[in-house]
Amino acid sequence: MIITCAQLDDLPLLLSFRDEAAAWLGELGSDQWRRPYPADRLRAAVETGQTFVVRDGGVTAATVTLAPVPPEGLWTSEEGADPALYISKLTVARTHAGQNLGGRLLDWGGDRAYRSRAAWVRLDAWTTNRALHRYYLRQGFEHVRTVVEGSAVSGGPRVSGWLAQRAARPAEHGFADRTPMA
Repeated sequence: MIITCAQLDDLPLLLSFRDEAAAWLGELGSDQWRRPYPADRLRAAVETGQTFVVRDGGVTAATVTLAPVPPEGLWTSEEGADPALYISKLTVARTHAGQNLGGRLLDWGGDRAYRSRAAWVRLDAWTTNRALHRYYLRQGFEHVRTVVEGSAVSGGPRVSGWLAQRAARPAEHGFADRTPMA
């Protein structure tokens, strides 16, 4: 499998990944990602080279966004001063579920953070998705705190404020990495 930068022509597929994940999460009883994500925000992440895709042959299997700037209103200014990369929008196509692509993408993000001399790889997760919190804890992340103040990028109250981090570290993620280092 190859990891590469997402392109603008990937945008419809990436948005459909999110819809597919929202439907699957709904079947599990979660309201995560029920509101559509603003396409212009995802477009901006693609245009700035912060969104990546995993290709399995001719099929796009997963996506993740990795940004050098913390999401607004979540991390303190002191935390924001620590060099870190911030993972978001990690989504695996249901066709590739159960292959540990999410764990490998977390490792890839931590390895990329390490190679860019960041101390941390951080994320925010859906506040009410306890199964997702347990998943990230099993992946070696430590819960920092939960933020409920503020508003969501897709409108309404903040819904993604469970904050976690782990130290940036080299990792064997198994992807053929075709991404430029920032």
